[in-house]
Amino acid sequence: MGKKSEIKFEVSLDENQVPEKIEWIAEGSEKDKLNSSKAIMLALWDQMENNTLRIDLWTKDMMVDEMKKFTCQNIITLADAFERSTGEQKIAEEMREFGKGIAIKMGVLK
Repeated sequence: MGKKSEIKFEVSLDENQVPEKIEWIAEGSEKDKLNSSKAIMLALWDQMENNTLRIDLWTKDMMVDEMKKFTCQNIITLADAFERSTGEQKIAEEMREFGKGIAIKMGVLK
């Protein structure tokens, strides 16, 4: 069996089940240091259902402008991963342009 690596997420919730804190740690990253984040978007491929499963969480102190920027950056980096995995350069560039275009419209990119 090959090498394994573990990534752990811990989400602290308030009394209304709203995330207050998101912390994560990944083996091999910065000496296994605990990291804090205001949001997470995790997509998993369910091969049995041939469908994407998603976990989208954000803390109550995540500002709307931060979420806008986070979403646009996710679209752009999704295009990078798509291009690396499929070789579809033209479609990936269209995805990047879409991400940049809406970022400009929302004022999070100039």
